[in-house]
Amino acid sequence: MSHVTIEKIGRAGVIGLDRPKALNALDLGMVETIASALDDFEADPAVELVIVRSNHDKMFCAGGDMRRIRELVLENHFEEAEHFFRTEYALILRIKSYSKPYVSLIDGICMGGGIGLSMHGKFRIASENALFAMPETAIGFIPDVGGSHILPRMPHHAGYWMGLTGARVKNFDAHALGLSTHMTQEASLHSLFEELCYSRAATETAIENHCGVLGFQESILGLAASTSCFYQPTLCSIEDCLTKSKSTKTNEALRALKLASPRSLQETLSLLKRGVGSTLKTCLMREFEAVQRAIRHPDLAEGVRAVLVDKDHTPVWPSADPRLAGHKPSKFPDLSSSQAML
Repeated sequence: MSHVTIEKIGRAGVIGLDRPKALNALDLGMVETIASALDDFEADPAVELVIVRSNHDKMFCAGGDMRRIRELVLENHFEEAEHFFRTEYALILRIKSYSKPYVSLIDGICMGGGIGLSMHGKFRIASENALFAMPETAIGFIPDVGGSHILPRMPHHAGYWMGLTGARVKNFDAHALGLSTHMTQEASLHSLFEELCYSRAATETAIENHCGVLGFQESILGLAASTSCFYQPTLCSIEDCLTKSKSTKTNEALRALKLASPRSLQETLSLLKRGVGSTLKTCLMREFEAVQRAIRHPDLAEGVRAVLVDKDHTPVWPSADPRLAGHKPSKFPDLSSSQAML
């Protein structure tokens, strides 16, 4: 069962995420189904645009299925875990270069893999329910799916704040940071969907007919307070700045850093710094190498256990296992096409 519905509605190819019990978390079958649908829609002259949405309210996609990744890791099935990420990253590159308008309708949670599924497309329409985050450092992982390309390009070092602390961003803040390209109300999503499918207007015109214009919002001031220390060059200097700032916002950020995997924080900061001037493809190559290290480090299994399995939110981060130090990741495959990754 792929947990994805594929339809042609009017002029649109529609991809529906349909795994509500897991908040539409992506498994391998879902990624493969979406990739195949994009190929079919691109080859079909009757399809003028692609819409990705959830078949269920208040959720878009909570990320990749990290519970399954943990199971594979505990069974030492590292190559199977790597295959998921290879396939997911190939899909991301496919989305980035897609020849037809790619529209994500985001109404609810959009984290991790949901960011990868939406952020690399041209149009990202968020309702007032949309909530964006990349909380991977809390589970001993890294903000992948092109996170090292997206996050360091956000204004005012906000991407470093999001990637390191797992902070959640919504509404006008998300729009100001570029996470959404357009904003609308949940009540308008159906009429927007209908116009996208049946109108003869250009995709962008149809979207603008149902979306608002961003004005100044006071929440932006709170956002600035949250991100104020993340221009610092090291984790130590970031933490020192946060400690000295002594505001509610900086205390929240400092608390999140203290709870996250120390190894993941270091890996994440390195990826974000290197991603500033890199292409998406290069960022994904680095992320894959980081994934190979992460799935072989005990922090990942412990973090997923604490946050997603037992949900006690009290991970005990293991020290580095010296047996892992000698592992050399396999050569990263050619990312020039999705077929090379499958």
